[in-house]
Order: sequence, then structure tokens, then C-alpha cells
Amino acid sequence: MKNQVTKLRKKSGKTFLFPLTKSIILLAIAGCTLNQTATSPTQASSSTQPVTNTTTKQTQSSPSQANFRQVTVLQGLERPWGIAWLPDGAMLITERPGRLRIVRNGKLDPTPIPGVPEVLAVNQGGLLDVAVHPNFAQNRFIYLTYAHGTDQANRTRVARARFDGKTLQDLRVIFEVNRTKSGGQHFGSRMLWLPDRTMLISIGDGGNPPVQLDGQLIRQQAQNLQSHLGKIVRINDDGSIPKDNPFVGNNNANPAIWSYGHRNIQGMTFDPVNNRVWVNEHGARGGDELNLVQAGKNYGWPIVTYSRDYATGEPISQKTSQPGTVNPQLFWTPAVAPSGLVFYNGDRFPQWRGNLFSGGLVSQDVRRITLDKAGNVSSQETIKISQRVRDVQQGPDGLLYILTDEQDGQLIRLEPTAQN
Repeated sequence: MKNQVTKLRKKSGKTFLFPLTKSIILLAIAGCTLNQTATSPTQASSSTQPVTNTTTKQTQSSPSQANFRQVTVLQGLERPWGIAWLPDGAMLITERPGRLRIVRNGKLDPTPIPGVPEVLAVNQGGLLDVAVHPNFAQNRFIYLTYAHGTDQANRTRVARARFDGKTLQDLRVIFEVNRTKSGGQHFGSRMLWLPDRTMLISIGDGGNPPVQLDGQLIRQQAQNLQSHLGKIVRINDDGSIPKDNPFVGNNNANPAIWSYGHRNIQGMTFDPVNNRVWVNEHGARGGDELNLVQAGKNYGWPIVTYSRDYATGEPISQKTSQPGTVNPQLFWTPAVAPSGLVFYNGDRFPQWRGNLFSGGLVSQDVRRITLDKAGNVSSQETIKISQRVRDVQQGPDGLLYILTDEQDGQLIRLEPTAQN
């Protein structure tokens, strides 16, 4: 079945949509997501109906800017990375050097929470994401992702611990990447709970050239189904492997793998309206992607990509489409370095309900991405932050919270103005 999709091209500061053809199929993602498989990666999504030429909004100050204000809630955070809320409204924030902080009633406790595991805080490594168990009120479990090891042999780990309100106790490693690597790049490490209380975890491909593994560039691990590198994995809350993972029973693949062909995902979110999982993913010198996660599917890296080699500027692959790989719903060139992603379904910004918000490290902004009823990208607007945006999340109060990845990092809240 052939359908029209759109391809974004920048010209004179604007982004235009042009029709392009690709095919889609539908597949269930553990009962949680609509899947769309494509043979041609494009800068917009697939659709069962033709998409007409449309100019998207990509401005430094969007028209909706008058409807909200940016409020600096906290300052003085050192390279904050992840944020999560406890049932009582307290906020947990990770700092990459290895500290877990708690914010109660808007005030940062000056003493970090004890009991955090030792981390490798080199380059992109350190203490990364934090997640709270959906049943925290009963089991007190929180989860941490972090870089573990040495500069020459390291990997991403996931640990679970009980939080008694003061300290972490009974900390246990429940998952670790099955290959070690050198250097301090591409740990991935975003966590996302699905409605069935299984967890998705993004794992980076291991790094840029010249880093190698098994006699080849380490990025090739993203296509190796026996390696966790360059994948999204899915685990139960105790670290065991769900029986319905797509590669369970396949002797040629690791059973934890959920999807593959990823470079370095640092944003994941669940759309409860349409039961879909969205991710954003770093490219190289452009080719950053917004994708819909699909069980068992190949997202192409590095054999299909719009990315370019950092050293030479040449395309990493001559292919931007290939049968058997899934198209991005949107890609950005030049790079925005996406990190942090949330599907907004709150009531404080009714005009934003159903939109995606994607942070940008290089672009130093948040992209508000609008979707049509079929889940196709229809437009995007820029909310300028003027700091490296590491994470974007919706709080239990229905407001949007932004972490900035700076030595003097901030927690910023977007609030509606009085007239909104």
C-alpha cells in the first residue's frame, strides 16, 4: 500500500513540506503502540491519506509565546540529567557527577540522597536517568541508569533501590549492557514505563569513530542482534525478560531487545491517547530523528541515515532508505541534538494537549511538535531556552518542566499567563 508522506526542507529560514511516497504496516507494540514501517526515511511521518504542502512554524519566538512564561524554579544544579516525581509531589533530580537530589515544596535539599551507586562520570557518562515505580506507594522502588566501569571498559547499568524518604536501601543492579566499550560516549539511558509496568531502556551504540569493538567501528553494534548496544531493551520491574519480547526464542538474538538500529536515544515518551511510544534520537552532524517505537523493528543506524561523518563531512551511508527499516517521523538537519521528550496530556495548557515537546542541547530550545489524528507530524514551533536542554517532562500539576545541562544547571517551569 503506497501512501504520501512529507519531507521537510529548510529554505530562507522556513521549513517546507514536499510529498514523498512510502509504505506502512501496522504492528502491535505489546498492546501499547501503533507501528508504522517504512522503506524511505523522511523528515515527516507516514499517513494513510496524502499530506498537502504546508509551511511549518519554526521560529525563535512562537506565536503562542504570549500564552506562557518561563519561571526558573531552581539554579545551581550540576549537569542535571533526569527528573521524576514521587506520589507526594516531591521531585527527584539526577546530577551527572553522581548525585541524586530531592526537591520538596519547591526547595532543593542541600544534602544529596545517600546510597547512590558509584558511577563513571567521564564525558557523557555518570548518573543519568531516574524513574519511580508506578506502585511506589507500596514498594518504595526507584530506578537509576548510570555509566559503570572504567574509561577503557564501561557499560550502562540499571539499578533498583528502595527509597525510605531519606536514603536509598537494598540497591541491586537489575540490568547491564552485555558488551563493554571504551570511551565515554553514547550511553543512551532513558527509561520509560509502559502501561503493563514493563520498562523500556534506551542503550546507545557505544560511541563515535575511532572507537571499535570486534574489529569494526562500534556503531555497527546497532545492527548486531546479540548485542545490547544501539538498542531499546524491555524488562520487567525486577530486571527479568518479558515473555512477549519480540526476540524471545530466537537463538540468534538477545531476548531483552525490543528494537534496534539506534544511535543514541535520550528522549522517550508514551502517548496514552493513541497507545504509542515516541523517541528522539541523536544523529551525527545532523540526521537527528523523531521515531515511533515498534516491537522488533530496525531503525536503520548506521546503514540507513541522514547523518554525516564528523571528521570528513561525508555521508555515513549512501542510503537514506532501505526495505526492512523504519522511517523516522521527522528528522532534523542541521542537528538540534534532541534530549528529553514528553507527550503533553495535561489540562493547564489545553491548546497544547496531544503535542510532543522535544528538548535540544545544541539548538538550546524546546520544539513543540503538533500531530494530526493519525499521528503524523504536521508542524513544529520553537520555544527558545538559551541553555542546553537535557530533559523535558510534564509534572503532576500539568505544567512543563525543563532541565538545562549546564555546570550551573536550572530547572525551568512553563506556566500559563493570567489571560491563558
